[in-house]
Amino acid sequence: MEKSKVVVIGGGIAGLSAGIYALKAGFDVDIYEKNAIPGGECIGWNRKGFHIDNCIHWLTGTKKGTELYDVWESVGALAEDTEYADISSFYTSTYKGQSVTLWNDLERTRKELVEISPEDEAEINKFIQYVEYSKQCLIPAAKPMEMWGIGDYIKMGKSMADFPKVMKEFGKISLEDYSKRFKSPLLQKMLCDYLPKEYCVYSFMVSYATMADGNGKVPMGASLQMSLRMEKKFKELGGKIFYNAPVNSIVVGDNGMSAKAGVVGKKNASGIELGDGSFVAADYVIPTIDTNFLFDKLLPSKYMPKELKKAYENQKAYPATSGFQVAFAAPCNFEAGETTFVDIEPLTVGDRSFDRMYVKAYGYDAVCVNGDRQVIQTSIFQTDEDYFYWKGLSSEEYNRVKEEKARQIQDRIEAAYPELKGCLEYLDAWTPLTYERYCNAYHGSYMSFVTTPLGKSVRITGRLKGLKNVYLAGQWTSAPGGLPVAVTSGKFAVQRILKDLKRDVEI
Repeated sequence: MEKSKVVVIGGGIAGLSAGIYALKAGFDVDIYEKNAIPGGECIGWNRKGFHIDNCIHWLTGTKKGTELYDVWESVGALAEDTEYADISSFYTSTYKGQSVTLWNDLERTRKELVEISPEDEAEINKFIQYVEYSKQCLIPAAKPMEMWGIGDYIKMGKSMADFPKVMKEFGKISLEDYSKRFKSPLLQKMLCDYLPKEYCVYSFMVSYATMADGNGKVPMGASLQMSLRMEKKFKELGGKIFYNAPVNSIVVGDNGMSAKAGVVGKKNASGIELGDGSFVAADYVIPTIDTNFLFDKLLPSKYMPKELKKAYENQKAYPATSGFQVAFAAPCNFEAGETTFVDIEPLTVGDRSFDRMYVKAYGYDAVCVNGDRQVIQTSIFQTDEDYFYWKGLSSEEYNRVKEEKARQIQDRIEAAYPELKGCLEYLDAWTPLTYERYCNAYHGSYMSFVTTPLGKSVRITGRLKGLKNVYLAGQWTSAPGGLPVAVTSGKFAVQRILKDLKRDVEI
């Protein structure tokens, strides 16, 4: 009996996950990826003999016994013998000669914060308690929530008994507003350093809790190697992946006409049209790409779920987030493995000015070390407004501004760390337009929509009204996106196909 054909658009984490689970479910699977390597945004690249890691600051789901760990293991990203970086803290913030660290050991953090700011002791104790509660927020990864039964909800309720307190208290408060509850200027800075200040507080607490619980480790070998491990698993299972193979459109109906042209026959996609004009037939299509690009280029916008449409139409409530990032080579004895936020002389990018940035050293991973030197990186938060600034530059202006800002950032790193003066070697710089060019990312965002107090968290089921055999996956299917959403969404897309076929969804 001939196997049903699944075509996956995009070879990032979601695409590889969808492909692997579709193969496990007995389908014939092809992946079409526009770039030359797998991984999407979960990659790195080499410059001047150094490897620059683009993605993983921590990987949610590294704790054995969690559903998400089982998914990472199933797709080949993690294994029993996976080695992790020896990192003992989330990050450090400095301000006016003082510093504070969010250690993975919460009691150590509590004591340090109270020592720094005794007048904030009550609020500090509450913060630590709510981070402890946030450890219970584990990503469900066994099956999509619309397939849950009463037993699944009871199980979740028991395992997350205290987390509703976090959502009730901090589900609609921005980090900027929350920071004002603290009297210490250093603690105020710390709370707004790591995530954009517009983010809801619970997002920050869950992120810190993930690290503190041992569920957010950093696999050695950097991001690209994890993507390559997933590609290897996909190929071992018999899947085929085609690189440098962009997709023009998802073809709807049996007439072979492009859905992009607005010709819609039956409520089925018959396949995809590639960039060279060739047609690939499919029984099921799983797009794992940026949804703004999907419904602008590959499918008519009428198929866009209303939740997505609402988010795209309200940038204030649903902002995108990206970064202007710069990498340098530095001596290995410079604070390897630490992420530290520092004050800087105001740096202007476009119409906005920034007075804080972080310096992250990658000496903890041999992949990012060459001899006695390591890669260090920094990032300046970028928003929709910043994206439009970069987008408005000519090619010549873009390159000039990028190099100019990279030099200014180098000056500021050397001002913060005088021991690095004369020791830094510029490697590369990239902007929101880099993500747009490489991944068709909406406004250059490397995550999904920011979760702010102004909007509800975006979450879609992956099914499209009017198309029976197209199942969405990718980080844009659920805010705030990221690798956990990507890998689980690929699995969930396949489970939805199995559900519609009245087959067992356990894979």
